[in-house]
Amino acid sequence: MTAPITLAAFAVVVATLGRWLLARSAWPDRSPRLGILAWQALSLSILVSVVLAGLALAVPEIPFSTNVAALVSACTVALRSQYATPGGAVLSVTGGMLAVTVVARVGFCLLAGLVTSRRQRRRQLEALTLVPRGHEGCGARVVDHPAAAAYCLPGRREQIVVTTAAVAALDPDQLTAVLAHERAHLRGRHDLMLAASDTLRRAFPRVQAFSDAHHATVRLVEMLADDVAARRNDRLTIATALVRLAEAPAPAPAASLGAGGSTALARVRRLVAPAHPLSVTGSAIAVLVAAALLATPVAVVAAPAVVATAADLCPISFSGQMPS
Repeated sequence: MTAPITLAAFAVVVATLGRWLLARSAWPDRSPRLGILAWQALSLSILVSVVLAGLALAVPEIPFSTNVAALVSACTVALRSQYATPGGAVLSVTGGMLAVTVVARVGFCLLAGLVTSRRQRRRQLEALTLVPRGHEGCGARVVDHPAAAAYCLPGRREQIVVTTAAVAALDPDQLTAVLAHERAHLRGRHDLMLAASDTLRRAFPRVQAFSDAHHATVRLVEMLADDVAARRNDRLTIATALVRLAEAPAPAPAASLGAGGSTALARVRRLVAPAHPLSVTGSAIAVLVAAALLATPVAVVAAPAVVATAADLCPISFSGQMPS
């Protein structure tokens, strides 16, 4: 019972204290890519901890073995022993149902989200085929609309869309920067990052950590696209373009990534301030913490099996003599 309790406690600590610390940290805005990694690692560690806790309840501790027959035999003996103890069957069934339910819920929400997004993108792309106008030299589709907006539709038939109002509101440099922002979304497949965080948010809406992770990911992917666009465009130009797009906000269609949106104000403040990227040491610490979040649940489950396997391989007595 040690492993399931430890995993459950770890999941609670990460979902509460870990979420609280990360939500109040300023460093993710300095390195959006690592910030996304940190939030995804936090979310995944919670999910993996719960699933492994259920499996640890359902399946007793079994030593590792490369011999398949020996492993199956060990599993059979361990399960019989588990069911023979008072309440063992109840624990096994409860743990198994927990693990299966969580995995099934996530899988269903992921599949439903992907199907819905694909259907929405297909409808939008079909509508865009009726729009003959393109912006010269950039490959973007220009649609007639009184509100200034720019967004992209990811996927195999990826497309960047800007409205006539956006073309009128932006000067050539600003429009170039906005298009670079949208191309960064497409090349980085930021839609997949958002799909992952949105899946957990919809699967478990009462878990605040998943909601916070999704909202943070929405903000950070936009900042990441800003940073990519800033490699070849002036930061102040990007900020000015965001202000002009935000002056007449138009909601981007579903299943798209827009240059404006609710994160525009925070991004403008970030762009007008001097760039202050995360240091090499800070980046290394962030990566190590993310790796630790992912490795800890696996280590908790694997440790007893490793110890048991080592004990079987090294049956040395206290006197230091091999048993006869």
